[in-house]
Amino acid sequence: MEKTFRIVDEDGIHARPATALVNTANKFKSTESFAEANGKRVTLKSILGVLSLGLEKGSTLTLITQGEEEGEALKALEDVMVGEGLGEVNA
Repeated sequence: MEKTFRIVDEDGIHARPATALVNTANKFKSTESFAEANGKRVTLKSILGVLSLGLEKGSTLTLITQGEEEGEALKALEDVMVGEGLGEVNA
């Protein structure tokens, strides 16, 4: 499953929101979670990986989940993105 977001936070995705995303992804042990932007895909279980995407305001980010709890994981990640004011769902 996947969902695409447009980054709306003025500071983009920096250490604090990256940590929130990684911590959320790590709650779902039976699911692999990835972040994809600018043609690069990284695991969402690595803060450095997420930061390496260099996401700034206006960037597009796709979150991808694969595994037993992929639906629940994607919903939890969406809640972090929207709830923390990091991004909005890209229709």
